[in-house]
Amino acid sequence: MEVLSSRVLLRPADLGRSHRFYRDTLGLAVYREFGSPEAPGLVFFLANGLLEVSGQATDPPGERIALWIQVRDVHAEHRRLVEVGVPILREPRREAWGLVELWIADPDGVRIVVVEIPDDHPLRRDHRGPPAPGR
Repeated sequence: MEVLSSRVLLRPADLGRSHRFYRDTLGLAVYREFGSPEAPGLVFFLANGLLEVSGQATDPPGERIALWIQVRDVHAEHRRLVEVGVPILREPRREAWGLVELWIADPDGVRIVVVEIPDDHPLRRDHRGPPAPGR
């Protein structure tokens, strides 16, 4: 399979409410808008990925999906989210695997893991060996 592009699709119960949450509360930038003016779909930038919030669903989201969003300073985001009234599912804490995670949910209950990668974490190291001689 040659993957050229990908995105996460969310079908919220209340489209306008979810648009406001992702655009205004989380502050995600809009990549594009499509569909009818009455119920447009929005596609948001998620760093090197995309999040599409469009359509409408009547079934509650399963607990098998979560969004993972890396930020520079998880504690600053925690303070900001508390100030704007986002319910915190779990305060930021360093996990056994070394990442600092904060858990929140969108208006439909989709879990969002807000992550900071500490400076000393292996994800921050270049694991490639030195270049071969002559390169």
